[in-house]
Amino acid sequence: MRPNRSLYHRKSPMLYPEKLCKVRFYDADTDREFTFLTNNFLLSANEIALLYKNRWQIELFFKWIKQHLKVKSFWGHTENAIKIQLYCAIIAYCLVAIVAKELKIERHIYTILQIVGFSLHDKISLKQLLISSDYKKCQRT
Repeated sequence: MRPNRSLYHRKSPMLYPEKLCKVRFYDADTDREFTFLTNNFLLSANEIALLYKNRWQIELFFKWIKQHLKVKSFWGHTENAIKIQLYCAIIAYCLVAIVAKELKIERHIYTILQIVGFSLHDKISLKQLLISSDYKKCQRT
């Protein structure tokens, strides 16, 4: 595999004139070596690696949100508006997961959310709705 030489481009000092520290970290759990670039010279290699690991967990959480909560766009732009929308989506997901477990419904949570969403105005119990619904008509979008 060829090393990434883009870091050593002749314009690099002009594009980012600050000094950088190259940190190598060996993860014994995965038997892999990671290389990070940082402008923080105060933290140890272990602390830098931990920061990147935590950042990666945040990235995975947002990937999960996109895949499971179907948040396509935010209705507001303030931090509070975004938090409220995410909290509501997580609460709705958890409530449906709890109901599915209690009713022993063996369907994807997304499918159940679709059925509930399509049937908001139906006067039928949730249990009856989920048990009697034709799941094959629900399409993933």
